[in-house]
Amino acid sequence: MSCDRRHHEPALRHEPRPASGDRHGHRSGASPFRFLHGDASYINVLDAAAGWQLVREAAKALGRPAAASVKHVSPAGAATAGPVDATMARTDRLDPTTTGALTTAYVRARDADPKSSYGDFIAVSEPVDAELADLLRRLVSDGIVAPGYEPGVVATLAAKKSGRFLVVEADAGFEPPPTETRDVYGLRLTQPRDDVALTRDLVADPRLPTSAVDDLLLGLIVVKHTQSNSVAYLRDGMALGIGAGQQSRVDCTRLAGTKVDTWWLRRHPIVGGLADDASAKVQDVVDRQIRATTLDGGPLGTVERAGWLRQLDRVAFVSDGALPFPDNVEQAARHGVRYIAEPGDSSRSTEVLAESRHRGITLIRTGIRLFRH
Repeated sequence: MSCDRRHHEPALRHEPRPASGDRHGHRSGASPFRFLHGDASYINVLDAAAGWQLVREAAKALGRPAAASVKHVSPAGAATAGPVDATMARTDRLDPTTTGALTTAYVRARDADPKSSYGDFIAVSEPVDAELADLLRRLVSDGIVAPGYEPGVVATLAAKKSGRFLVVEADAGFEPPPTETRDVYGLRLTQPRDDVALTRDLVADPRLPTSAVDDLLLGLIVVKHTQSNSVAYLRDGMALGIGAGQQSRVDCTRLAGTKVDTWWLRRHPIVGGLADDASAKVQDVVDRQIRATTLDGGPLGTVERAGWLRQLDRVAFVSDGALPFPDNVEQAARHGVRYIAEPGDSSRSTEVLAESRHRGITLIRTGIRLFRH
């Protein structure tokens, strides 16, 4: 398979072959994907695989349609179906009272970090309908993976990017083998697939509201499918900021927190009102909103900006590995975090717990590391 987008490995287009199952449920010789339109690059396939696994697991665990916006093999955003707020509705020109569940899931996923989602690979857990396809016509993206497409939808999507938009159909019944293998610099590496079941039991606690339990569970699924080190901030069934692949966990926490601030500042009445220009492209509206959140030259002064940021609350925070120092808690608390889930069992876990209590944060220890390499 070539990384060059001008070339395409013919094997990527093959139909799944009839096959018998083994004792792990894996169907030998079967393919998880059918490539319905477009030429797949190496990164396209990796993005499709990463996104599909995330939304499939999230929808099953939370019982709602799920969507992810993937860039460079990690999600820029992820969400389950839910309310579309005024900022999303104005930006994407949607009627929140009539927008379908699957469309809301993707709108909420892309809204987490729309700057990074520009040119994303889309993953959704349910068959794509005409409503979602119509929205996607107005957005810049490279491809989509879904378990099916309603009649006429593939033709609508195939017209994107001058016919270069990639449309992938996932086999919802496919079960992968128990091990994963890759060739790196002449070496063949094999490791067990991360098939740990993530359920509400891992984060359930009588101190937590149901919404926080669901947010922490979604966060666990997000970081499971994000390049380590990774953290995620979540609220109301959607990621507000995802940090991926950082060498330092506190830097990862800080980076994702900056995205949370931008997300919340876009909800300020002055900034959100920038979406009222009906003639502007969606990405141009988003760019204006993001520029308006900066300290220098934006419509919000330093005092007003700080005051608005302090109003954000009820945010959940998840880390794929143990928080090694209390500074991660201190940083997370700056972005409205009230609930944290992390594996625990670091040498300073006692200090991390003490810092959480000091800041009024409920800390849940899962005992499970979710490193993705």
